[in-house]
Amino acid sequence: MADKKPLKSGYPFATRIDPTKESLSQEQMHFIKQVELEQWKKKTSKLRTRNVVTGLAIGALVLGIYGYTFYSVSQERIMDEIDEEAKRARLQGPKTGAN
Repeated sequence: MADKKPLKSGYPFATRIDPTKESLSQEQMHFIKQVELEQWKKKTSKLRTRNVVTGLAIGALVLGIYGYTFYSVSQERIMDEIDEEAKRARLQGPKTGAN
């Protein structure tokens, strides 16, 4: 794919060039760098926005799981029931010196 020669168009502003193979003036190289910098800034702002949205979504998911875990644990009465059962067993059992 890198060996393909770019298509020539009838318009000089749409022709692709390779700055390493063609001799360009300092002014042209500066312009190319400015355009590349502007394109990079545009892409990074979109990427940053996407990253922030993804981070917030993951954070919301984590907080939701965390909150649900606390809610479900507070609803559980298993340990309370086991403690009540053990207390009743102690009260109903025979009284010995070990109790």
